[in-house]
Amino acid sequence: METTQRAVAQAPAAEEDGSRPSGRRALDDYLLAPFPWYGLDAAFTGPRRLMQVGVSADGTVEHGSLGHGDEPTVRNEFVSGSPEEPRDKFAVVVTVAAHPERRLSDGTGQLEATSVSSAAWLAGVGLLSFSWPLQMDHALRDDWLEQQTETAWVLADDLSGPEWTTLTLPVDGVPSSFHYRESEFGWVLAGTTSRGVHLGAYGRGMSAYGLGFAVVEDLTAYS
Repeated sequence: METTQRAVAQAPAAEEDGSRPSGRRALDDYLLAPFPWYGLDAAFTGPRRLMQVGVSADGTVEHGSLGHGDEPTVRNEFVSGSPEEPRDKFAVVVTVAAHPERRLSDGTGQLEATSVSSAAWLAGVGLLSFSWPLQMDHALRDDWLEQQTETAWVLADDLSGPEWTTLTLPVDGVPSSFHYRESEFGWVLAGTTSRGVHLGAYGRGMSAYGLGFAVVEDLTAYS
C-alpha cells in the first residue's frame, strides 16, 4: 500500500522545537479519516492508546492502528532477561478503508485497491516491527526484517493457504469470520466488516480467541 505513516504513540519524546505532533494533533489525524475506527469492544477494560495512521500522497487517511494492553516494545529476549521474563501483553487493531483502485485527487498517480489481504499484510508487518528473534544481533535484524516483511506479503496474498485457519469473533456484536495464523512472535488475523472497512489485528501475550471488535465511538478514550 502506497501510504506514509504518521507515528503517534510509538514516537520518541517531543523535540524541543515541537516538531513531533502533540496529543491533540495526533487525535486530529485520526478524526480526519473518512471511515469508522475499530478497536476492542467493551469487554476489554485495559489501557488503550493511539498508535499511527497511514496517509496517501494526497493526504487522505487510508488506515491506522489502535493499541490495547501493554505498550509493545522491540527487544531481544536472549539479552533482555531470563527466558522466564514475561513478554508484553498487547493487541493492536488495524482499520483499513475499503475502496477500489482509484486515482489520487491531484491526478499525480493511482492508489491500489484495498482488500482483506491489505489488512492481513499491515497486521503482519505490525507484529514484525515489535519482534526480534532470539540470539540475533543488531547488524542482522534489518536484513531479517526485510525478508520477513516480504514473507508477510506472500502470506497475506494467499489467505486460503495452509498457513491460515478460520476464527469466528464478534464484530459489533455479530459473529464474523477472520483469517487467523500464529507464529513464534504472536498472532495475526484479518477480516472485513459491514461498515466499509477491513480489519486486521495482531498481538502477543493476549489470546485472540476471546477478543471482540466494535466501532470506536469516542477516540479520546485512546488519547
